[in-house]
Amino acid sequence: MDFDLDETQQDLRKLAAEVLARDGEARGGEVPATHGGARDGERLRQAGLMSVCAPEEAGGAGLGPVELAVVLREVGARAASVPLLPTLVGTLTLARHGTPEQQRGEVAVAIREPGAALADPPRTTARLLDPPRTTERLLDAGAATVGSQGGPGETAHPGGWALSGRKVGVVHPAPAVLVTAAEGLFLTESPPTTPEYTSTGEPAATVVLDGTPAERIAGPEAVADAGRLFMAAVAAQASGVLAGALELTTGHIRTRKQFGRALAEFQAVTVQIADVYIAARALDVAMWSAVWRLGEGLPADRDLALAAYHAVQGVQALHTCQHLHGGLGLDVTYPLHRYFAQAKHLSHLLGGTDAQLDLIGALL
Repeated sequence: MDFDLDETQQDLRKLAAEVLARDGEARGGEVPATHGGARDGERLRQAGLMSVCAPEEAGGAGLGPVELAVVLREVGARAASVPLLPTLVGTLTLARHGTPEQQRGEVAVAIREPGAALADPPRTTARLLDPPRTTERLLDAGAATVGSQGGPGETAHPGGWALSGRKVGVVHPAPAVLVTAAEGLFLTESPPTTPEYTSTGEPAATVVLDGTPAERIAGPEAVADAGRLFMAAVAAQASGVLAGALELTTGHIRTRKQFGRALAEFQAVTVQIADVYIAARALDVAMWSAVWRLGEGLPADRDLALAAYHAVQGVQALHTCQHLHGGLGLDVTYPLHRYFAQAKHLSHLLGGTDAQLDLIGALL
């Protein structure tokens, strides 16, 4: 395992940092009211950041989980409310399991379900509308079987599917939505949605599926992979959030003075900021280990569960950062509140501490 970034990954990190920094300067350090709007997406698209995980044949860079984490960590480090997380997870999932015709430039990801942990099997169901057509039947009919991966007698054309269920926490909804179901991974267009509240103000929705037409991408093995990629992406962005909040807080305690001394000179303060540093490093190590294993095709469930646990625990570290800032940390004109809101939002996407402890226990 090598945590050093190669030249491509370093260039990608630099590009992401520069683009996101320019956006922050254009906003005066604040996030606009229209989170993830067309203007944000266009800037990211022009820089090529929205397509880093899409296949080269689809106009992307064809990169993998480590590069996904590199970009999202920079997003978190600036607490930027941009649609990169669902787009990168969706395009990478399609690149790993879809056909060239199924690739999309931007896609939302619908994985979480009400009352269920992120790692639980999906309760959303899919029903086959058209009778499955087998290779033998297609050959008898003289039909083309281009793209069939099955042998004689296996399904070569899946026909139409209808999805039934409910997905929550679908951030930055897009016209194309990847949906996990008990029967596999599906792609649907413009399903009915209901807006949700998020701590960051980013757009999110509940997707209501009631006989919604869909196209099947792959079987249940792709559902598990999509969940792993989503968990890794959230942990990577949370890693950046904690790193950004740590940098902001260390800068504050070095310059803020009380009783004629900088806050950093007080032992109680140094102990607290050390705890934040330890939390940040623990999350970093677990996250990079998990995405490296994903990129190498190795089992990564335990590493992902540990990374997710440290990601949700990062909220406690943000409480410490707020405490060390005093009243300034609650000022909406000061950036710390954005990091706190991002940490809460990402913890919610993962399901909270108890869900991660349950998952770790099940994997032991």
